[in-house]
Amino acid sequence: MTKQEKVDFVIKTLDEIYPSIPIPLDHKDPYTLLIAVLLSAQSTDVRVNQITPILFAKADNPYDMVKLSVEEIREIIKPVGLSPMKSKGIHGLSQILIEKYKGEVPKDMELLEELPGVGHKTASVVVSQAFGIPAFPVDTHIHRLMYRWGFSNGKNVVQTEKDAKRLFPKEIWNRLHLQIIWYGREYCPARGWNLEKDVITKTIGRKSVINEHLKNKKSR
Repeated sequence: MTKQEKVDFVIKTLDEIYPSIPIPLDHKDPYTLLIAVLLSAQSTDVRVNQITPILFAKADNPYDMVKLSVEEIREIIKPVGLSPMKSKGIHGLSQILIEKYKGEVPKDMELLEELPGVGHKTASVVVSQAFGIPAFPVDTHIHRLMYRWGFSNGKNVVQTEKDAKRLFPKEIWNRLHLQIIWYGREYCPARGWNLEKDVITKTIGRKSVINEHLKNKKSR
């Protein structure tokens, strides 16, 4: 297979498996998505989805959020981890949204990245999932699969994002990045990987990755 044929195979297979794609983090608008994505850093979507209803019951907009103290926010979000940093970020960005953007979340990536606690990946998720602007947020699943499929060298997520944007058509980025995340969770996890179920890697994957996996499996 040529690289283009492999790309086409991935797109076709993922469209067949995931004709519709649920967004992993529960939210109702750009602000609640922004907070949920910020909370998801080094945590799981499941845990974040357990905590955000508690937080949003008290404050689901920046005006109500700034009425809470940083300590109150921290106490609520403790289970997701990194609560000291995340609580400051949530309170700080809410204040800035009020002061600079009339309480609205900006659609511009650069403006989002200026907000406390908001990095490139968080900004990419928000513009993609809240505003439909083409972006390709790279999480651990996408980073792992792009390497296993031979589409990226796996050195860092910055390079992986560049490679993904170069290989895949811009008009499908928003759908595709979610499809890859779900596929990584269900068919190509970091642990407990069953190559027989992983039709994409089995068909187009990097030979060294497959051979190493089979070797490790035999040695167990």
